[in-house]
Amino acid sequence: MAKVTSKYQVTVPKAIADEFKIRPGDDIEWVAAGEVIRVIPPSKRAVADDLESRLRLFDQATERLRRSAGAAKKRARNRGWRREDLYTRGRSH
Repeated sequence: MAKVTSKYQVTVPKAIADEFKIRPGDDIEWVAAGEVIRVIPPSKRAVADDLESRLRLFDQATERLRRSAGAAKKRARNRGWRREDLYTRGRSH
């Protein structure tokens, strides 16, 4: 995780910089995308703003949300107790 300095500067982790070929002095693009911020390195700047590209990005984001929501549901189902247990716990029958 990177921290923002008092001058609003952020350090790019070395592994990320190496993977995306970001070098000192490169300009990176910051794009608001809903509730997240996309950081676009110079090597990926050729992203077109045509309708097809925007729809593809939207579909990818939607699929990520579906996968994360599905994982959350699976975690909730395997919590080790049932709702009915709340009403019978501690009572003698």
